[in-house]
Amino acid sequence: MTQPVSPPRDSTAKVPEAQPPAWRGLLARTDVRTLSLLGVLAALILVGGITKPDEFLDTRNLQLVLTQASVVGVVTVGMTFVIISGGIDLSVGAIVALASVWATTVATQEYGFAGILFTAIVVGVGCGLVNGVLIAYGSMVPFIATLAMLASARGLALQITDGKTQIVTVPSVLDLGERDAYVLGVPPLVLVFAVVTVIGWLVLNRTTFGRRTVAVGGNPEAARLAGIDVRRQRLYLYLLSGLCCGIAAFLLIVLSGSGQNTNGNLYELDAIAAAIIGGTLLTGGRGTITGSVLGVLIFFTITNIFALNNLQSDVQQIAKGAIIVAAVLVQRRTASTT
Repeated sequence: MTQPVSPPRDSTAKVPEAQPPAWRGLLARTDVRTLSLLGVLAALILVGGITKPDEFLDTRNLQLVLTQASVVGVVTVGMTFVIISGGIDLSVGAIVALASVWATTVATQEYGFAGILFTAIVVGVGCGLVNGVLIAYGSMVPFIATLAMLASARGLALQITDGKTQIVTVPSVLDLGERDAYVLGVPPLVLVFAVVTVIGWLVLNRTTFGRRTVAVGGNPEAARLAGIDVRRQRLYLYLLSGLCCGIAAFLLIVLSGSGQNTNGNLYELDAIAAAIIGGTLLTGGRGTITGSVLGVLIFFTITNIFALNNLQSDVQQIAKGAIIVAAVLVQRRTASTT
């Protein structure tokens, strides 16, 4: 019995081309956003160099800009994680204030450098724990829970200081702010900011924790069905935000040499704005540490240029507001075309 002969294959038939993986398109868009932010920062540096070349391009001025940006930058790293998860934290500035005054009381300063650092971090993490428990397990809206923490932390900071400035008298803490402590011309605060940024980038992009954060922000129900403990993840994220606030409080203590209940004023707005400018979606599910850090540098470069040119602070705030609106509009346009 003869076997049926299959028809000859058409050697000229085209093999369908494989579609490029989706992550390549996302990476391309991320690169475009990062390059755009770098372009804006370069343009601002050019403006500062043209308007006030001697003052703006002076090494000490650039060190000052980076040092001031470092405090808010550390807070912004934690804020970026929270926003990516679909949350918000309005209490970061108040937590910084509370941690800074609690860490600079006379009783705390008796324990020296370690006591101040330990207290600042513990207070920050403790406040983050309260926020996380209320939001994750108390089912409170993040806006309300963190707003309550903002009011409570500010009030407690005022009560501790009685409205007075607490001067730091620990030499090892004050020495970190001196030029003798600079490493190859880089202030220690900037080095801490760089380390926090690198760790934040690695955690977000190279760990399961980062992937879970993005999943929870993108679709909490789908994340739950995939086996992610959404409530525990949210708790961890607010703990992380509190940790960053504690570190920032210590940096602010080093920078100012004191603790005040007014510390961290409007840090929450600066951190949220920097994250938005950096490409983090307020609805959650997308964001980058690199973009947020560039957003911080852009804001502080603008502030420095305005100050050197003797422009009023109200003009600075208007400019920041316009930048935030523009960033949100760009986000909406990008989201509608993808």
